Amino acid sequence: MEPAEQLPPLPVDAFERVLCVVAHPDDVEYGASSAVAAWSAGGIEVRYLLLTRGEAGMDAVHPEETGPLRSHEQLAASAIVGVSQVEFLDYPDGTLVYSLTMRRDIARAIRAFRPDAVLVGSWEVEFAAGLNQADHRVAGLAAIDAIRDAGNRWVFPELLDEGQQPWSPRWLLVASDQQPTHGVDVTGDPLEKGIASLEAHGAYLAGIPGHPSPRLMLTGITAVQGQRLGVPHAVLLKAFDFQAPPPIALQAMAMAQELTSQAEAT
Repeated sequence: MEPAEQLPPLPVDAFERVLCVVAHPDDVEYGASSAVAAWSAGGIEVRYLLLTRGEAGMDAVHPEETGPLRSHEQLAASAIVGVSQVEFLDYPDGTLVYSLTMRRDIARAIRAFRPDAVLVGSWEVEFAAGLNQADHRVAGLAAIDAIRDAGNRWVFPELLDEGQQPWSPRWLLVASDQQPTHGVDVTGDPLEKGIASLEAHGAYLAGIPGHPSPRLMLTGITAVQGQRLGVPHAVLLKAFDFQAPPPIALQAMAMAQELTSQAEAT
């Protein structure tokens, strides 16, 4: 078996603000929060936007108790990795439905914060950890569409009435994608903070029979991913740079140049 292709690190100087958009408390903590810790330590401002409070996530606890509990755990987890701004949109956990309202709410948050990068989870049915959960898929798809909505003043014009001017992030970063393009070195303190951030969801994790230790799980996952980056521990992401030409355009131009050169030579 051939070794996996080595990936480049993300050009961290390309962004100063990152908005993470996910469905539930703990979604960022399953690996990506170590990257958040690395960014925060480097002076990058990171905020979280959660579509739900995860109230349907604990079988033995009623949703009326679970929502506040998981929100509290999320705030504690966020603080560990340097995130102080966390917004909950209060959509119903477990039954997220893609909608224009959801796109507008996410676009509003993007315009308000004006991030250079938006981080989301995979919207694919199958992702790096197996079969994806329904809310994750809805959240990811709504977020990538909301990125374009945020930059178009004629989509959701009511946001203009609220004083929210159009804003277009440069980067889309996708966690848990099966075809990552870049990585973030989280060796050392960022990984430790990422582990602690997942451990902060103690009540939630305690209700999952057989859940592995956050330390063992995240240490192992980031070690495997670190091999692709050439470092002990890494978080891998699929990065879309909206300021770069589409890959197919680059390929087409290269082919056109080659054909032109061949024609001139004959």
